[in-house]
Amino acid sequence: MPAAKRRRDNAEAPVKGSKAPTAKKSKVNGNISAPAPAPAPAPAPTPTPTPAARGRGRPRRADAVPSRRRGAPALIINTRPTEKLDIFVFGAGEFGELGLGNKKHEGKRPTNVKKPQLNHLLAAEKVGVECSPGGLGRETNWEGDDDDDDDDDDDAGLDPQESTPAEVDFSSLDQKPNFVQVAATNSASFALTDGGDVYGWGTFRGADGILGFTPDVQIQVKPVKVAGLEKITYLAPGSDHMLALDRDGKVFTWGSGGQSQLARKCVTRQGGPKASLNPLVCGRFTKARHAVKIAAGAYTGFYIDNRGKVWSWGLNNYSQTGHSDLAGKTNAVISIPTLVRAFREHTITDIDGGAHHSLACNSDGELFTFGRVDGHQVGLKEDAFTEENTVFDEAGKPRILKLPTVVPDIRASFVASSSDTSIAISPEGNGYSWGFSENFQTGQATRKDVEVPRLIESDDISGKQLVWAGVGGQYGITMGLPNIFWSFSVALNSSSASSSRPCRLPFIAKLPDVRNTAGSLPPRWLDLNPRDFLRLSGGSFLFFAHAFEHHGDILSSN
Repeated sequence: MPAAKRRRDNAEAPVKGSKAPTAKKSKVNGNISAPAPAPAPAPAPTPTPTPAARGRGRPRRADAVPSRRRGAPALIINTRPTEKLDIFVFGAGEFGELGLGNKKHEGKRPTNVKKPQLNHLLAAEKVGVECSPGGLGRETNWEGDDDDDDDDDDDAGLDPQESTPAEVDFSSLDQKPNFVQVAATNSASFALTDGGDVYGWGTFRGADGILGFTPDVQIQVKPVKVAGLEKITYLAPGSDHMLALDRDGKVFTWGSGGQSQLARKCVTRQGGPKASLNPLVCGRFTKARHAVKIAAGAYTGFYIDNRGKVWSWGLNNYSQTGHSDLAGKTNAVISIPTLVRAFREHTITDIDGGAHHSLACNSDGELFTFGRVDGHQVGLKEDAFTEENTVFDEAGKPRILKLPTVVPDIRASFVASSSDTSIAISPEGNGYSWGFSENFQTGQATRKDVEVPRLIESDDISGKQLVWAGVGGQYGITMGLPNIFWSFSVALNSSSASSSRPCRLPFIAKLPDVRNTAGSLPPRWLDLNPRDFLRLSGGSFLFFAHAFEHHGDILSSN
């Protein structure tokens, strides 16, 4: 059994069949519960149609329902990302989750990657599709390697179809949608379209095994449209539950809900024991107060409202929701979306959750962590734990950080977490990681726990501006802007060809960092002193002012 799995198994798992305590609709231990939905107003009387004004052609019926013209373009509410990014992976990779294929590349094996390594199969100049390892939504039958010519030293023994990124099979659909986001739970995957529809495949699991994908389908093999979701703008996955945010700021939940991670009833008279598999709104949302961002931990849910305040729910045995209620109690849950009062003086901009801990950052760049402590999940030194903010065990060791606490000496604009490991990205694009590292999932080339946030470094990400990160149980992923070189004046084979606007030179890559800041370009650009670039592409010669479109270090070549 992998070490990371053992760590999760040794954690205090939710008790099967335990009944969640009901949160009161009044202030409880400093937390404000979300108000119950107001009764629906009576329908307004239908006004008497007025005669249509007579004009040329046939009069239009006043009570006719306007419809979209045949052939009219579909409604677009989400924009597909256009910035191509380099993808860096690290961690165990024993189940193909790193997407490095099944063979060595440049002498590097596709498993046990100690430091961030560029995924050569998903480099920025090659990326054309997105896929999510796990529930792959495509055929992955493999009976082992039958190629006698393969070098056994180069073969990692992985299923080549599971370990190599490939497009999901959408042949079962009449028309392939335009996808803008993907998300995956432990056993299911989902994809969001530009029109706000959600497609999914796989299954949800509960305490007793497979729960199902829908009330009528146990395992969904091929992608299918998820009923009940329209005009969705973002998806957030937990271990076995999903959150979706729609254009009006409402949050939908579905999946396994045994630890109150759906913030609603999981069994109903009409839907029976599988009612939780139908997406439904989990609270009351209005124009005055609605969700603008969502996130999920393993058994928790979060949303940031339009005022920058955090609402959370789900399993709370380690105060991983940000509430100190019943911290340390096995059956502790927050059953409905509840305002986190610890953040009342802050404008939170990002939040994420792991198995038993969570982290967030505010508009000032402060990084907050809270939850389980014994595996360095919160990234704090021992002197940060006090009687006021911490629950100690019988031996006097810190066990639960029950209040969100600032992590010193680090600024963050993006956070990511899973299981017992976390990553934060600074506004400058530097990545920091900490926590459980048995399978190198911190990217720090160590199997020991990383106590406090440490800069993620490797040859492949040197000088890169990181913009995104994600953490799995035994691996991690970061994404960064590729190094793109630009020139204002180019001379090819000694023949001058000046340009008044920057032109892209994609054949230049991995240039050393010389930190040269001379020049006078606008803030968007960082420029270099005039210098010669010789024989970088065949017989080409480059002269005069050169610049990189880059938000961090300036890259150049002597």
